[in-house]
Amino acid sequence: MLHEQERRARLAVDIGGTFTDLALEFSGGRVTAKVLTTPASPELGVLEGVRKILRDAGLAPQDIALVIHGTTLATNAVIERKGAKTALITTEGFRDVLALGNESRYDQYDLNIVLPEPLVPRNLRLTVPERLDNRGRILLPLDESAVRSRVAEMKAAHVESVAVGFLHGYVNPVHERRVAEILAAELPGVPVSLASEVSPEMREWERFSTAAANAYVQPLMASYLRRLETELRAMGLTAPVFMMLSGGNLTTIDTACRFPIRLVESGPAGGAIFSASVAKACGLGKVLSFDMGGTTAKVCLIDDFAPQTARTFEVARVGRFRKGSGLPLRIPVIEMVEIGAGGGSLAHIDALGRIAVGPESAGADPGPACYGRGGVNPAVTDANLTLGRYDPDRFAGGTMQLDAAAAATALETVVGSKLGLDSGMAALGVIEMVDENMANAARVHAIESGKTYDARTLIAFGGGGPVHGTRIAEKIGINKVLVPSGAGVGSAIGFLRAPIGYEVVRSLYQRLGSFDVSAVNALLADMASEAAKVVAVGSLGAPTTDTRVAYMRYVGQGHEIAVPLPSRTLVADDVAAIRAAYDVEYAKFFDRPVPGSDVEVMSYAVTVATLPPEVATSVSAVTPYDATPARSQRVRDTATGAVADWAIFERAEMTPGACFKGPAILSETETSTLVGPGWTGTITAEGYIELTRVA
Repeated sequence: MLHEQERRARLAVDIGGTFTDLALEFSGGRVTAKVLTTPASPELGVLEGVRKILRDAGLAPQDIALVIHGTTLATNAVIERKGAKTALITTEGFRDVLALGNESRYDQYDLNIVLPEPLVPRNLRLTVPERLDNRGRILLPLDESAVRSRVAEMKAAHVESVAVGFLHGYVNPVHERRVAEILAAELPGVPVSLASEVSPEMREWERFSTAAANAYVQPLMASYLRRLETELRAMGLTAPVFMMLSGGNLTTIDTACRFPIRLVESGPAGGAIFSASVAKACGLGKVLSFDMGGTTAKVCLIDDFAPQTARTFEVARVGRFRKGSGLPLRIPVIEMVEIGAGGGSLAHIDALGRIAVGPESAGADPGPACYGRGGVNPAVTDANLTLGRYDPDRFAGGTMQLDAAAAATALETVVGSKLGLDSGMAALGVIEMVDENMANAARVHAIESGKTYDARTLIAFGGGGPVHGTRIAEKIGINKVLVPSGAGVGSAIGFLRAPIGYEVVRSLYQRLGSFDVSAVNALLADMASEAAKVVAVGSLGAPTTDTRVAYMRYVGQGHEIAVPLPSRTLVADDVAAIRAAYDVEYAKFFDRPVPGSDVEVMSYAVTVATLPPEVATSVSAVTPYDATPARSQRVRDTATGAVADWAIFERAEMTPGACFKGPAILSETETSTLVGPGWTGTITAEGYIELTRVA
């Protein structure tokens, strides 16, 4: 056990669809681990991983000072429709808001379009008489007897969770709070999610949808988090546990249990933070973060060492990659594109006779065919193994023996036999298809963000990112790839770089032409106080920052852009400066502002967070030398189809300055880095793999 003064070990745990990743940082360095996720009881995989990583590090549970956790459990519950039986109480006349949405169509010409089913069925969308106007004034008092009659219906239906959302409740939550009081008395033990707390912003469809989703996953998430906390305590681990939020900050388990919908993108958010910290350490101002795990791949644009953020997010899309085909959530998120293209993504032949990959995944149970756990359908991992990219005896550091024959059989049976291809060419087709899907998602992401890939570096991590990184880079025109150390568990390491913080968003309609400075100051002060109280629980007195943003648009437009505000009390003279800042931000998207048009502010966001750790930019020089391969391996190149001997290097044996050129593979415990033909590489002073495409 460490001495008390050395008790600074910090543990991060990221549950993915296939693997649970762990990273432990302490005075002796960093230790990482990967274990298979246990979908039926996710805490079992976490506990197994914690025991393993403590054993590898030679530490005791009492040596851990902090645990940071992220999980896809909330996302999966929504996608798989495995949440609680949920009811929605709303304003009379607005029963069908969740089904009507905003009446937009993600495909204008599909006569048989399929829209996402609301999480709350119509028979459990219950209305009561009440009404507020858009300023929060009571037009019709809440009918409490109607609320109590609805309680009887919910009891009869055995409702497990309740969402409450009233029209204009974000301005004045008095009716929503009164319903919560009645439900607490009449339905003790049943959690209640208020739209005015979960998402206090205008636009009732998005607000009600977010509240319903929060209620839908709350019993599941609260139960899991409390079980995990109890089991960790029983193990002897007494450190506080923090949860990774989708927006890139950390919060307490209590807050996460109250607002679990904010955890939907917690794992991918950690990956984006990991990329941003690597970019800053290496002085890379323009980066594409590429995180490929066992179930999904995520791409995120990072400029000036900060990932893009957004206020809206869609989950459970019914149209693959189709924006507008999912359930809307208005929560703070790091903006990225996520597609079903991971190591466990399953390949098949579609109705048109084409190779298709995902979004269905083999997950951890049974996993790809080569895992030997009962899987018979070919996954991306099976294709990579058949192409020679993995050594079946050394996968995961030799802890997992892969069945190459089972992988080849699955590929030939499901894909090859229908196209007249042997297992090798079937594997090539699968990998080329999944690479093109990921590259296309990256292209669309850049276009939608109004950016390009010129002069960008691709940072590849996750179990599959370094395997596919150079091919993705070739397809989108990037000539430099960086694979950091610990890439196989990058998202978990990203958790250790995240600040403890919380964002509060509220709506207060204002026009700059008649801006009420006093009202806005009162709102911002209240928001900052609310965020600070949440952060204070875990910040342990550490200094914090206060960041403020207004979401603004020209009067009559349909969408807002984010404009930074001074982190202080506003004065009348600030209005002109805010308008000038809006014009600057608007011009970034639409080339030039529109003079003479008034601007309206729809909502505000205040984030209070601890100061991020300092990241020093590297200036160290290294002495280059030619690395010596450990062995060779027969590999099929996906660009040409040619099979040749590729040099295999052991990354752990390569010191800074080591130089090599493709075709080659750098093997390590948690992943492998493919260096395709036409690429050269070196190990940087930080131990990162830096790959450059030769002109």
